[in-house]
Amino acid sequence: MRNVCIISGSSHKSLSQGIADYLCVELVLVKLGKFSNQETSVEIKESVRNKHVYIIQSCCGNVNDNYVELLILIQACLMGSASKISVVTPLYFYSRQPSVDKTISLIDPSIVEQNFSNTKYQKWCPRNGTLISSLIESAGANHLITLDLHDPQYQGYFKIPVDVVYSEPCILNYIKSNISNWKTSIVVSPDAGGAKRVASICNKLNLGFALIHRENSEGSDSMGLVGEVTGKSVILVDDIIDSGNTLKMAIDVLSLHGVKEIHVIAIHGIFSGNCLEIMNSSPIKSIACTNSVPQEDHLLICPKLVTIDTSNIIGETIRRSFHGESIAQIFLYEKNN
Repeated sequence: MRNVCIISGSSHKSLSQGIADYLCVELVLVKLGKFSNQETSVEIKESVRNKHVYIIQSCCGNVNDNYVELLILIQACLMGSASKISVVTPLYFYSRQPSVDKTISLIDPSIVEQNFSNTKYQKWCPRNGTLISSLIESAGANHLITLDLHDPQYQGYFKIPVDVVYSEPCILNYIKSNISNWKTSIVVSPDAGGAKRVASICNKLNLGFALIHRENSEGSDSMGLVGEVTGKSVILVDDIIDSGNTLKMAIDVLSLHGVKEIHVIAIHGIFSGNCLEIMNSSPIKSIACTNSVPQEDHLLICPKLVTIDTSNIIGETIRRSFHGESIAQIFLYEKNN
C-alpha cells in the first residue's frame, strides 16, 4: 500500500506489528518516552508528508498517559503535513463512563434527623464521550476506527467518520475451531445489554439462546436465568471483562442450573485486580478474549486463557477504508461456512 503510514503508540506494539504485517508495510519509526518531569515525549523519525497516517493506540495500561500520547502523535502528524490522519483504537478510551446527568432519590442521614426524607439530589456526571471525542478531533484526526464499542452512542459524539470493527467473525471462527461440542451448546448473555450481540451469534451458528438477568427485589440483588441450560455446554459471551464480579455471579447461576461445561468469550479482556485468580478457581473450562489490549502477562497467570487475533480484521478494515471499499462486506457470514 503506497502513501500509507502505520504508527504504533506505546499501548499495544504487538497488535500494531500484526496489522502492519497484514498490510505488508513497515511501522513508522517513532521515539516515545517521558521527559524528566514525566511529560510525554514524541518524535516521528520518518516523513509523513502527504501520507495517510494510521495511528494505533488502545485504552489499556496507563490509560491517561496513552491518551495524551495519542493526542500528541496526532498533532505531530498534522504538523508533519500528513494528508489524512486516522486513529485506530481497538478499545476506545473512556467508553464505559456514564455521559448523562442523573437525578437520584436518596435519604441523607443529616436531613432525616430534621424529619425530611426521600429528598431528590442531582448527581452531576461528566460528559466523557463528547470530551474525549472532541479532543481527538481538535488534535487533528480525520477518521476513527474502533473495535466493538461498549456503548454504541459514543459513535455519535464524533463529527468525523467513525468505522466500528466487529470481532464477531473472529469469535465465530474461534467457536467452530476450538469448542469441540459447539453444535450442541447454548450461547448465554451475562446481562440484558449483551443480548443483541449473543442473539446474532446464535442466529449465525443456529444455536440456542439463554439470558442471565439481574433481579432486584426487597433490597436484594440476585441473578436469574431465562432459557434451558441443564446438562448443556454453554458459551458465555460478554464484551468486556474487567473485575470479573459480574462474570463470577453468572458462572454461579449457570452452575446452579446444572450445566455440563462453561466456555467464556470476551471481546475486551481487561482482567483488573484478582479477576484471573477468580477465573482460575472457577469451574469454567476455557476463557478467550481478543487481543484488543495486550494479554501477554495475563496468559502467564491464567492457563485457561487464550487470545483471539484481530490484527487481520483490523488490517482489512484499514485496507478497505484507504481504498474506499465497503467495510460492511467483512462482516457478512453464511451459515454454511
